[in-house]
Amino acid sequence: MRVRTVRHAFTLIELLVVIAIIAVLIGLLLPAVQKVRGAAARIKCQNNLKQIGLSVHNYENAFSVLPPAGLLPVGGPNNTWSASARLLPFIEQDNLYRQINFDVPYSAQSNISSLRIPIYVCPVEPNDVGKVNSAGALVHWPINYAANQGTWMIWNPTTGTGGDGAFTPTKPTRMASILDGLSNTLAYSEVKAYQSQLTKGANPNVLGAPPPNTPAELIALGGTLKIGDPGRTGGHSEWVDSKVHETGFTTVFPPNTVVPYPSGADVYDIDFISASEGNTAGQFSYAAVTSRSSHTGGVNVLLMDGSVRFVGNSIRQETWRALGTRAGGEVIAEAY
Repeated sequence: MRVRTVRHAFTLIELLVVIAIIAVLIGLLLPAVQKVRGAAARIKCQNNLKQIGLSVHNYENAFSVLPPAGLLPVGGPNNTWSASARLLPFIEQDNLYRQINFDVPYSAQSNISSLRIPIYVCPVEPNDVGKVNSAGALVHWPINYAANQGTWMIWNPTTGTGGDGAFTPTKPTRMASILDGLSNTLAYSEVKAYQSQLTKGANPNVLGAPPPNTPAELIALGGTLKIGDPGRTGGHSEWVDSKVHETGFTTVFPPNTVVPYPSGADVYDIDFISASEGNTAGQFSYAAVTSRSSHTGGVNVLLMDGSVRFVGNSIRQETWRALGTRAGGEVIAEAY
């Protein structure tokens, strides 16, 4: 006698319930996975900065000075190599360093400038792509860690001196000149690649011009908009270039401050450079090159004592500016 077995199948309602449960579980797990990935990326970014910090101290031990943010000749032009290029032997890139002729501009050595230096790129940088010239040839690679060039003024053409940060585009500074204390002075901070800029406005052009206190005050100074275009144009797209908008930052505004500049139907978050340092006779260079990152809530920074911290966007403007000076004499009362 043949026994018939009855096969039970899911009803449509049961199937929909199962799908809904799976969707809820994915919704619960996804933020946790993203949080873990974000934490891992932040740790990797901090490790990059720690390695840069070690290289700065090893450079100073070897030469008794800090690496210059360029060696800008009075009268320019500014086509000099960055501090990041000079640190190469101390980040296990000695073979690359030996290929550089520092007496020849970086623009004539694309075999060097086009290379990607892993330690100089944040793991969450969305525009980790090389920069090409008009012929489509790869000539540069971006950078996400910039040297502290001070509060606002970058270049004084009357004296041939730089700003009040730990690194200057003129003669190298010494550890002994950091009178505010190594633990109270920024060395490096994060920046975003291919940053849009407002530049070449030649304003202000006087000694002692005060830094703007709001983005609106900054934009009122004027200039020409240069839209950041990944792979083509924008600031922090050339790790070899000593100019502040490429391998430096300033502390005019706290981390990730949005400086909105409208153009047509679009609004661009911009950096500001009154003029490229040293490229125009008699022209002061002032810059608001803001520290930015793709991490949530703030940026990773390297202090001159070699420690690395995460600084939130909510840090007071006065505190951030105080951290940017090497000998400002400020008292930092805020925890950061």
